[in-house]
Amino acid sequence: MLANVSIWLSENGYHVSVIGRNPEKMKRLMDQNPAQLTPILVDYTNTKELAEQLHHIQQQNGPIQLVVAWIHSNGTRVIPCLIEFLPRLQSWDLFHVNGSSSNLEDIKAKTAVPPYVGYHQILLGFKIEDGQSRWLTHEEISNGVIKAIQENKSTQVIGTITPWEKRP
Repeated sequence: MLANVSIWLSENGYHVSVIGRNPEKMKRLMDQNPAQLTPILVDYTNTKELAEQLHHIQQQNGPIQLVVAWIHSNGTRVIPCLIEFLPRLQSWDLFHVNGSSSNLEDIKAKTAVPPYVGYHQILLGFKIEDGQSRWLTHEEISNGVIKAIQENKSTQVIGTITPWEKRP
């Protein structure tokens, strides 16, 4: 769903390492811009393998400056793994993408982020068309994440959220 973000980053001077679990989706992404992207096929919920890959990525491409992470609920150890195995001597930014039912205040309170990490939260909402709500498209999600990176705000909402949902 974040393929366009990866391509945009690569077109804007970043060497992009893409972590994914699906070989077919990774191949489709690599077919779009192979010179600027490094594919990393790993299940990010396996933090031992993730840590090994983070170490390898940094040895190959240098320190990581920016992370865009959309982590499912079964990946509770992913952000602590990122913080542990990414650079501590330089600042880097983490753009944490969250689903529409997420409580950003709770997530932020439970996420121990050191001061050298610029922590940004992105909340995915929905779109209303012709009086009906629908999920965001991959393109809308990617465009919203790109906007969040460009604006560098601590919190960004993509789409619409309902007023009854508790938000920061």
